[in-house]
Amino acid sequence: MTALEKRRKAFFRGHSAERLASFALMLKGFRIVARRYKTRLGEIDLIARRGDLILIVEVKARSSLEAAMEAVNHASMRRIEAAADLWLARQPDRAGLSLRFDIVAVLPWRWPLHVPAAFTAFR
Repeated sequence: MTALEKRRKAFFRGHSAERLASFALMLKGFRIVARRYKTRLGEIDLIARRGDLILIVEVKARSSLEAAMEAVNHASMRRIEAAADLWLARQPDRAGLSLRFDIVAVLPWRWPLHVPAAFTAFR
């Protein structure tokens, strides 16, 4: 398998994981506000909302929960937080919103595992 084929396979696996994670969050009562939200500082996989609670969700398709948790390192947390700050700054009701950083681990042959408050902002 060439490098391009590997990259393409990972791309499609990531998209399917994000679709499955968004479906799982919708079943929990969240509304998906944005998918693959890109800024100059970073990208957020999913932004979900239920009431005044905003979830900034990093989706990881891995073989285990431990591998998914380890895949979100300090640098990626900083990029996600910076992108979340830009998204939040554009919201007219930002003063009344609560922000939470979650991880959804998509594991083989299992329902996605939602890890609430997986990391906190570095403010």
